[in-house]
Amino acid sequence: MQTINREVEGDAERLAEMIKDIRVAMFTTRRADGTLHTRPMYTQVTPFSGGVLWFFTSIAGEKAAEIAASPDVLITYDGSAQNRYIAVRGYAEVVRDAGMARELWSVHAKAWWPGGPEDPDLALIRVRVESAEYWDGPSKTGYALSLLKAVVTGSRIDPGGEHGVVHA
Repeated sequence: MQTINREVEGDAERLAEMIKDIRVAMFTTRRADGTLHTRPMYTQVTPFSGGVLWFFTSIAGEKAAEIAASPDVLITYDGSAQNRYIAVRGYAEVVRDAGMARELWSVHAKAWWPGGPEDPDLALIRVRVESAEYWDGPSKTGYALSLLKAVVTGSRIDPGGEHGVVHA
């Protein structure tokens, strides 16, 4: 088994497929003093078109101010259950769009914004994905077999899997 490395242009559908079951992401922005600020956020995967990710946020929160000052963001997904890890780089923008909020609305959003899609504190973060790097590893059994082979033969492990970069 050998690790496959690849670089793909415009494969937003592949990125959507990889993150669809990893709903909580770690969302990193830059504070005014230049330090990085990371927090968990729930990804609104649908609709995922044109290389755009959506998140709900508070208009009065730190995220909105940090994004306004520095729109470069990093969003990471830990799919350790599938042995899949993804780092998404993009440009964020805080928008008010009640129509899109209605389209993305869920029980999770209602718990945070009881006023519904028109809640005055509700905003959306639209992230235009520039690129995503992913590591899609083997199953636990596949890794265990590669590990055993390396130990028995005295060679370095090649766990296999796929590593690639997707450009939106």
